[in-house]
Amino acid sequence: MFVHDDTRADQQSGVPALAGGALLMVAVVLAALNLRPSVTSAGAVLDEMRETLGASATWAGALTTMPGLCFALAGLAAPYLARRIGLNTAVAVALGVLTVGLVLRVLNGPWVVLGGTLVASAGIALANVLIPVVVKSSFAARIGLMTGIYTAALQAGGALGSAVTPPLGDAFGGWRAGLGSWAVLAALALVLWFGATRGRPDGVANTPETAGGGRSLLRSPLAWTVTLFFGSQACFAYIMMGWLPQVLLDAGVSRTAAGLMVGLVSLLGLPTSLLVAPLATRRGGQSWWVVGLGVFGIAGVSGLMLAPSAAPLLWSVLIGIGMSVFTLAIATIALRARTSADTAKLSGMAQGLGYLLAALGPFLFGLLRDVTGGWTVPCAMLLCVLVGQLVFGYLAGRPRYV
Repeated sequence: MFVHDDTRADQQSGVPALAGGALLMVAVVLAALNLRPSVTSAGAVLDEMRETLGASATWAGALTTMPGLCFALAGLAAPYLARRIGLNTAVAVALGVLTVGLVLRVLNGPWVVLGGTLVASAGIALANVLIPVVVKSSFAARIGLMTGIYTAALQAGGALGSAVTPPLGDAFGGWRAGLGSWAVLAALALVLWFGATRGRPDGVANTPETAGGGRSLLRSPLAWTVTLFFGSQACFAYIMMGWLPQVLLDAGVSRTAAGLMVGLVSLLGLPTSLLVAPLATRRGGQSWWVVGLGVFGIAGVSGLMLAPSAAPLLWSVLIGIGMSVFTLAIATIALRARTSADTAKLSGMAQGLGYLLAALGPFLFGLLRDVTGGWTVPCAMLLCVLVGQLVFGYLAGRPRYV
């Protein structure tokens, strides 16, 4: 196996193992809380950053594209890293890299901001791929519940990044302090991860299942379907996290209200993740759940395109419900694989290549805004992405294995 199945060990070792499992659950949640603020916090103060740094909209597009592009490159390397140094150690490395990047990106000018964002995004990318493998291997009997908790924590982190960063900046002297404060949360997650995983098996590099890398999933049509589903929903999510505040500001919404609305978009994923993931994973397929959530996203983006100032709160709510399809994208990775090793490979492929596809989204969205001078054409492009998400999500949700 790729990693030791801690669920069986916990059942045999009694109360200490149960306590260790609970601590690991808390560590997973705290790690997940760190995997969105790096993105959403920058979006919440993007106009201030541009004004201070004298940066263009194209630079802002590059900044919002950086996470997705880095998620692609580092995500593809995550399964190899875990085989070499162990799963738990690889997650610790990811959290350490994230902490360093969050500090670096507030130290200097626009290129340093991009460099620090690149480093932070590399740490997030590794954790994005590896934590679903922790869920598969350590909580095998509760994949739906743990996936819901994990993705709810991701959404909560995104909400905090959007809603809390502007007040933090106001309280501590500007956007640099607001962004840099998130390094404290990442450092806390790293410390707790060390405590929760100390003494636990750290992965096996050379077992029959993982030696030599095993079979490739690049020839699996289902693996590609899952990848395209993940990529399209990630493209939607990262365009919204990066650009929704600016769209709302241009529609006449105040900076504080825009930050709160974007926070609400992420916050809505909390109840949806906790409810939908366990319910959807009890059945054989998740196709119609994917379609249902996707319709909300299409409705929200359509409203934002046609009448942005008419009901910005309603459009934000609809978009937030639509973005919660992410919990099904993560669950699909675990459900379409039989073993932890295949989960690692599918997670690396879906998130690596999927984010590579998604990385073009925020940049193209900003570029279309610069070229056309408005948000209609960028939103029309986003609607095309959502239609693709519906199609690939429906196919990926059918009960099969790679």
